[in-house]
Formats: sequence, C-alpha cells, structure tokens
Amino acid sequence: MLKKQIIRFIAVGIVNTLVYYFLYSLFIYLEFDYKLAVLFSSLIGMLFSFITFGRYVFSNNNKKLIGKFFLVYAILYVCNIGIISLVEVIIHNYYISGFLATICCAILSFILNKWYVYK
Repeated sequence: MLKKQIIRFIAVGIVNTLVYYFLYSLFIYLEFDYKLAVLFSSLIGMLFSFITFGRYVFSNNNKKLIGKFFLVYAILYVCNIGIISLVEVIIHNYYISGFLATICCAILSFILNKWYVYK
C-alpha cells in the first residue's frame, strides 16, 4: 500500500509541482518579490493539491481535513522561504533557488500529509 501511495504521490506531486512552479515563475517574471511569489503560488497550489492528493493519493475526499492540510502548507511555506533565502545567497538565482526548494518541500509534503493529514 505504501509503495502504491508513494508512486501515486510522485505522479500527482509532479503535476502539482509543475502547477506551483509555473505560478511561482510567472509571479517572478511579473516582478513580484519572491516571498509574495511563493505565497500566491502556494495558496493557489494548495487548493489544487488538497483535491488531487486527497482524491488520487490518499483516497480521502474528507473536506474537514483542509485545516490540517493548510497547517502543513504553512510549514512548507516557511521551509520554502528559508531554503530559497539560503540557496539564493550562494547562487544568486531565484528560479534555481525556487526549484531546489520545491524539491525539498515536496519530500516534506509527503511525510506530513501521509502521517499527519491523511493518517
């Protein structure tokens, strides 16, 4: 069961991550501050992810879990900002920093969703 969930999480996560990163890049291109770019792309991506993870990964459409899901995304937001801030100092590129932060946060997202939100 866990192996299937991980495979589904990766597949759905790739789609969710592409949606998030597209939005993040769009906001950076539109000259938003990177913190606002992360915030807006996270809020939009969060709603999309709540539906797709619940339905396709964890087979749970319980709308009451959205509070826990939002808490996880708040944690992910702080981690995302922290990673981008650290990496950007080294490589001076918000696109690559955002990409690397997205990968790290995707891993953390599975762990928190699996064992906290949809347990």
